[in-house]
Amino acid sequence: MLIQVGRARRGAMLLTATTCALAIASGTAAADPAPGTGSGPGGSAAAWSVDLTVLDADDAGVRHEAGTLRLDPTAGRAGSGTPAVSGQLVAEPTSLASPTSVVAADVDAAAPAGTSVLVDVRGRLPGQGPGSWTEWIPAGSPLPEPSGTVQVRVTLVGEAGVSPAVRTVTLTPGPRRSRSLQEAEAEAAPTSGAASYRVFATREGLVGGTTANGHVITPRDHFVALPSRRGLSSNGSGSYSVRVCAPSTGRCAYAPVWDVGPWNTTDDHWNPPGARQSWADLPQGRPQAQAAHQDGYNGGLDGFGRRVANPAGIDLGDGTFWDGVGLTGNAWTTVTYLWTGSGPRGIVRTSGAPLTVRSGPGTGRAAVGQAGNHANVVVECTARGTTVTGTFGTSSVWNRIGPGNWVADAYVDTGSSAPVAPAC
Repeated sequence: MLIQVGRARRGAMLLTATTCALAIASGTAAADPAPGTGSGPGGSAAAWSVDLTVLDADDAGVRHEAGTLRLDPTAGRAGSGTPAVSGQLVAEPTSLASPTSVVAADVDAAAPAGTSVLVDVRGRLPGQGPGSWTEWIPAGSPLPEPSGTVQVRVTLVGEAGVSPAVRTVTLTPGPRRSRSLQEAEAEAAPTSGAASYRVFATREGLVGGTTANGHVITPRDHFVALPSRRGLSSNGSGSYSVRVCAPSTGRCAYAPVWDVGPWNTTDDHWNPPGARQSWADLPQGRPQAQAAHQDGYNGGLDGFGRRVANPAGIDLGDGTFWDGVGLTGNAWTTVTYLWTGSGPRGIVRTSGAPLTVRSGPGTGRAAVGQAGNHANVVVECTARGTTVTGTFGTSSVWNRIGPGNWVADAYVDTGSSAPVAPAC
C-alpha cells in the first residue's frame, strides 16, 4: 500500500500506515524463520517489528543509517523506463504460532514530496515445491487461505538524491476473516493451469543498468520485466517466473521476473479486474499500455502521463529476447504467468547459462527454447530419456514444463530425488 501522509513531526512529514487487513494463502513453515507469537487458531497474535538494520542478498538499493532505512545513492530505477528510483528490503519469513489471514502494517517514516513507502506481504504456498509463494500483495488485499508463514517487503521510492526515511515497520497478525462473495469472485483464478495471455513484447536492453530488484543487467541476460511489483522476484530468485512463447518462431523461454515495466508499475494485468491494483475497468489479460495505444484508453497515456508509443505489456532481457524466444524485433507473444497456477514446481539451477528446452525427453530432440537460471517452472509430468549429468547429479528423468517443452531433471531443483509428477 502507498503509505499515507499524516501530521508533521520534527520538521518532516510523518507517514503512518493505515491499519489494514491481509488474507494470506495457506503455507508451511520456512527453514529457521523468525518466530512470531499467536493466541491460537483464528485468534489475534502479538506484533513483531521488521529488522531494518540487517541487509542481505534479497535487499537492494537501500541502506540503514542514523536509525532509518533510506535509499542508497546507487539505487536502481523504480521500473523500466520510469524516472523514479527505488530500493527494497525483504524481511526473513516469519513463522506464526497459529495461521492467520490478516496482517496489519504500521509504518513510521518521513517522506519528502515525490517519495513513497510501500509495504507488501506474501504467504507461502503448500505442496508446490521450493520457492512457491503467493504474489506480493499490498497490505489490506485479501487472499484465499490463512497462513502460518508470511514475509514482508518494504519498498522505498524516491528521486535522485531524495529518499524517504523509514524508522519502524510493525506487523500485527489478526483474526481470520470471512471473505465476501465479491472478494471470492475477485480472487477467482486458474487453479490447475496458470493464467496465459497474448501480450506485446519488447526488448529491454539497458546492459549495465540496474533493475528494480537490484540486478545488474549483463549482455544477453535472461529475465523479464512486468509492469507491477506484485510479481517481482528478489535478485537471484525466480519465485515469480513466466513462459514467453512466440508463434512467429515456435520457441518458448522461461525466465524470472527481475524488473518492473514497461510503461507502468501498478498494472498487474494478469489478475481479475476485482483484484487488479490499477485500471480495474480493463479486462483480465489486457495491459493498460495496450489499451492506451490501441483504444486511446486514459487519453492514450500511461500511469505517468506519458504518451504510449507501443502496446507493450512485457520487456524481455536480451538473452530471453534473442536466444530464448528467437526474436529479432518486438512481437506479439503468449505469456504464461507461472505462479498463478498450481502443481509441483522446480527451480532451474545451472552454472549460470540458460538450460536448453527440447521438444522431447532427450538431448537428441530439437531445441525449442531456453529456461533461464533461477526460473521457477511447473512440472506437468515426467518421462525417461537421455541420461544427463547436471547440477543435481545424474538422471534419465526429464520434466515436461509446457506443451512440447522438456528439460533434464538433473538441472531442476524439485526438492526430491524422485520424480515429483506422474508419468506423461
